[in-house]
Order: sequence, then C-alpha cells, then structure tokens
Amino acid sequence: MKLYYMPASCSLSPHIVINELGLDVTLLKVDHGKHMIEGGGDYYDVNPLGYVPVLELDNGTRLHEGPVIVQYLADLRPELGLAPPNGTMERYRLQEWLSFLTSEIHKGFIPLLYARLASKYVETATPKLEKRYAWIDGQLSGRDFLMGDTFTVADAYLFALTGWGQAGWLKSYYKADIHFDQLHNLKAWYGRVRERDAVKEALRAEGLD
Repeated sequence: MKLYYMPASCSLSPHIVINELGLDVTLLKVDHGKHMIEGGGDYYDVNPLGYVPVLELDNGTRLHEGPVIVQYLADLRPELGLAPPNGTMERYRLQEWLSFLTSEIHKGFIPLLYARLASKYVETATPKLEKRYAWIDGQLSGRDFLMGDTFTVADAYLFALTGWGQAGWLKSYYKADIHFDQLHNLKAWYGRVRERDAVKEALRAEGLD
C-alpha cells in the first residue's frame, strides 16, 4: 500500500494509524505548493482534487477521504481495537466523532489557516471553533480518549487537526491563531496522545518533532 501525504496536514491522521497498526505502507510525500510527488509524478494524476490523504491499495484501488481511510486501515487489524466492530453502536459512535471532526473542526480551521483570503470571516470562525473545542473538552472529562479508555482513529484525527492551533508546533507549515490554554481536559489528552510511540514516529518522519 501507499499513503500520499503532505507534512502537517490531515494526512498525519492515517500516518499515525499506520504506525499504531504496524502496517507496511510506503509513504509518498507531496509538495504542498507544486503538487508534485517526491521522486517524480504529478499528484493531480493521483487525485484530481489535489488534496491528501490518498491510500493506494496493492491492486491499484484508491481511497480518498481521511475518515474512510482510517477506518479501512483499522479494519485490517481489528484485534488492536482502533475502531469498534462494524454494525455495533460503538462503531456508529466512532463515525459520529469522525463526522463531527470533519465538519466542525477540520472545516472550521480552514478560514484561520487562510486568514488573508478569509478576511473578516475569521472574526466569526474563531469563536465558533473555540466553542466546538470547549465542547470536546467537556466530552473528555473523566476519559483518557474520545471513546473512553481506548485510543481510536478518532483520536488520531483530532490530534492532527489540533496541531494546527499549537504555537510553534508546525514550524513553517500551518498555523492558526487559536490556543487551548484553558481547556485542561483537552491539554491532558493532547499530551497523552503526543507521547504515544506511533505519534512520535509519525512526527519525526514528517519533520514535526
């Protein structure tokens, strides 16, 4: 399998999941500005929409959306518990989290990451995103991870997104003007996730440690 990624983007999520599962996956870095694949090739030939991640299977099939990719990967090694079994209420809860993170957190960051283009919209986008994070902070009360005691693919996704708001963490890549100093449950969760070996390995590989 191959994972097409851009450093510090949402593709950090499946990168972490791959490490958690110990899968043998080739990582192919994509240039953010030129959309060229490291080693040669136009990324638009892989994904005409130009964004990452894309997971290419050994038979040539490609999956294009992060929340789908991480579930596919987790189902390759279900015994590790990164996603609950299909058809269970817990699996639907996981999908509920992934949908929320996609629509309310991931998309909520976009105006902040491109503030110059978003202009005055940033003034409304920032408090809305902060409100969503405050809600997540409440959900983490008494929990180690989003789904309870077990790390799942939803935690990997939230970690990748939350890094966009951490000062100094993303170096010259992305940086949004939002901080989480008062969200103590979220800060504790972030620290726990960042200390996982799979996360450390992904950060080193992408030049983010």
